[in-house]
Amino acid sequence: MSRPENATALVTGASKGIGAAIARALAEDGWAVAVNYRSDEEGAKETVKAIEKAGGTAKAFHADVSDGDSKALLKQIEDEMGGPVLALVNNAGVARDGLAVQLSDDDWDAVIATNLSPAFKLTRDALRSMMKARYGRVVNIASVVGPRANVGQSNYAAAKAGLIGMTKTIAAEVARRGVTVNAVAPGFISTDMTADLATDEIVKAIPARRQGTPEEVAAAVRFLASEQAGYVTGTTLYVDGGMSA
Repeated sequence: MSRPENATALVTGASKGIGAAIARALAEDGWAVAVNYRSDEEGAKETVKAIEKAGGTAKAFHADVSDGDSKALLKQIEDEMGGPVLALVNNAGVARDGLAVQLSDDDWDAVIATNLSPAFKLTRDALRSMMKARYGRVVNIASVVGPRANVGQSNYAAAKAGLIGMTKTIAAEVARRGVTVNAVAPGFISTDMTADLATDEIVKAIPARRQGTPEEVAAAVRFLASEQAGYVTGTTLYVDGGMSA
């Protein structure tokens, strides 16, 4: 089916980095984009400004998805954007690294509560509009760390592996209703989150011998959110320069 004309895309954590690149890419593909942010209001405004400058439609929405009402956020977006959320990109995430024997309960809980639980709640609540429209796209931003061990990130790996498992299960549940659910698993991407890491050493272990860019991740999301990806569901697309090969 073709995408309904009044369809809106919601990208969580879209004030910078991968989220901002995804918001811009979806706007280029004709989506009206709801740019969600928790604390970086200026970054969200810059994302909106970039989309509008390119001729697209976007609006910033403040909400802490780890401690918010997903139904209220979706309704606010529909009311203010003029159409239901028919593309949902669960991108918001945090990292609280540490060896398992040293990891505190707070650090474990914070990562699960931001990287995994909100993705389920938003997906669950957005599915109603998607199934009614017989068209929907959910893309969960996982990580190569989900299926591949990375010392010091047991909480992050658990959340991202959980996203992949959730993706497969919900995809099977809604496939007959014109709704696809997929994941994108980035590898070592050049963002603020990776800025302080030992880049020169890390890239030696990557077959492509370089970091990826947020735009390369966004291109994968743009495809999975498109009409052309209607027969792609329940899968995980790795954007990692060969790390998972």
